[in-house]
Amino acid sequence: MEIYIVKIIKVGEAAKILGVNIATLRIWEKTDELLPFRKSKKGTRYYDLDQLLRRDTSLHISKKTIGYARVSTREQKEDLLRQKQLLELFCVKHGWTYEILSDIGSGINYNKKGLYNLLDLLLSDEIERLVIVHKDRLLRFGSELIFTICELKNIEVIMINQGNSISFEEELTKDVLEIITVFSARLYGSRSHKTKKLIDTLKGGEDLLAK
Repeated sequence: MEIYIVKIIKVGEAAKILGVNIATLRIWEKTDELLPFRKSKKGTRYYDLDQLLRRDTSLHISKKTIGYARVSTREQKEDLLRQKQLLELFCVKHGWTYEILSDIGSGINYNKKGLYNLLDLLLSDEIERLVIVHKDRLLRFGSELIFTICELKNIEVIMINQGNSISFEEELTKDVLEIITVFSARLYGSRSHKTKKLIDTLKGGEDLLAK
């Protein structure tokens, strides 16, 4: 008589083996796509390790969803946290396997770690969708290029809020100020009187817009 020894593992370990999050396993349980081996009286779910390793190849394992959040300055860290929380809640609600990338930097600065990692993942054929809170959270100029990459790679792009963010005018002003500052420094020199005078004038206009 053959004896079959069941090795059971908790839900967290099962999620890691399948490459999904725990919320996805809950959804699969409700839809009978993947049922736990047993549940404790307190509701803890346990899975048969061998069953997971021999799982039906027809079981749908979604590609990863990437959420991307960005703010321009460190003073906006609270806004960055809100964006990340919103992205996480949105992904969990839909049962997606997700990863959140974020940056602190200008919308016209392409040299950001989070953005670089995002582009690397978009080109890796491992991504199913990209989720952002606002279009301007991606890039101020050039977001259409990333959207084109997503289209060519059959990656869905979801913008939770189709309108502009609350700080759109303020951040746009800062981005324009940064562009003018860079070109002025190259034209007159970073320490020249003309450059400093121009920057002071632009900052004065920025303050007026903020009021």
